Amino acid sequence: MSNTSRKLSSDEVSALMEGLQSGEITSNSGVNNDIEVTDFTFGSDNLELLGDYYALRLINERFARLVRSIFLPMIRIQPKINPFPPEVKTYDEYSAGLNSFMSLTTSRIDELRGSMLLVLEPSFISVLTNCYYGGKLANFPSTKAEFTATEERIIEIVSDGIGQCLQNAWKDLMPITIRHQAREVNPQFATLVESTDSVIICSFVVQLPNIDSASFDVIYPLQTLKPIASLLRSRVQSDVIDDDTSWRDRLEKSVLNVPLPISAILSEPSISLSKLVKLKKGDVMNLPPIDGVDFFVDDKLLFKSEIGETNGQAAVSLKTRI
Repeated sequence: MSNTSRKLSSDEVSALMEGLQSGEITSNSGVNNDIEVTDFTFGSDNLELLGDYYALRLINERFARLVRSIFLPMIRIQPKINPFPPEVKTYDEYSAGLNSFMSLTTSRIDELRGSMLLVLEPSFISVLTNCYYGGKLANFPSTKAEFTATEERIIEIVSDGIGQCLQNAWKDLMPITIRHQAREVNPQFATLVESTDSVIICSFVVQLPNIDSASFDVIYPLQTLKPIASLLRSRVQSDVIDDDTSWRDRLEKSVLNVPLPISAILSEPSISLSKLVKLKKGDVMNLPPIDGVDFFVDDKLLFKSEIGETNGQAAVSLKTRI
């Protein structure tokens, strides 16, 4: 026997409402009270949408490896950069923890139709600027109230490099294009989202020898990443081997420490066997005029050189590479 359904007539609806009001019909009639119901507000910042941020954590790990190439030419050593797990706060909560003077660069992510924020510490900018222009790696107190022209240039270089590294880190999940829009120094004027909106904070710590660790943040509004929530929950794997340069650095260091034999040949005169057998200690052998000295590395001729003396020892001066 098949079940049929139909709409209630207006008289039946009126009778139902009168029954509910009079108490003749209880509101739980025909309702299964064993079913659990979860309140949900449409449009709310439900963090469960992004799951455990697996793909975002993978992107951050890849980005941390790539971004070392931005700082290496400035500080002339390989920094160690590690990502923290993504954290969610309201933008007001996050900005409340910032100093009143920071480097804040707002950028547009075209494909997501949203924005992101790059936050750099002034003391880190000072370290990078000092090293970039030939200074030593050292701590700098963050007591300034504005950036110099050279520091502004470093911020531009770093922001462009970080944007490019982020694009490369994201490309296995989806291609994105990052365009810088504005730069501020006061968090109150950095217009990313409303103060009550949620943001995802991706923090990275930069460890450098003999000085304090530095950090920088990449901030995504939750609303920006919501359209790709299913992608961010996915166990995405890269088909491309990450450009991890640490093994190259170790290999280069090992190769540069390989000992190689060197020799400088002054002359190669000929001698008869009869004279050779008569040679004894103290004999003097006349050499033809020396026209340059051949300099060998691992039995391979690399340079033409000249013989001389330095600090009382015989030496050769390399003149021409072969």
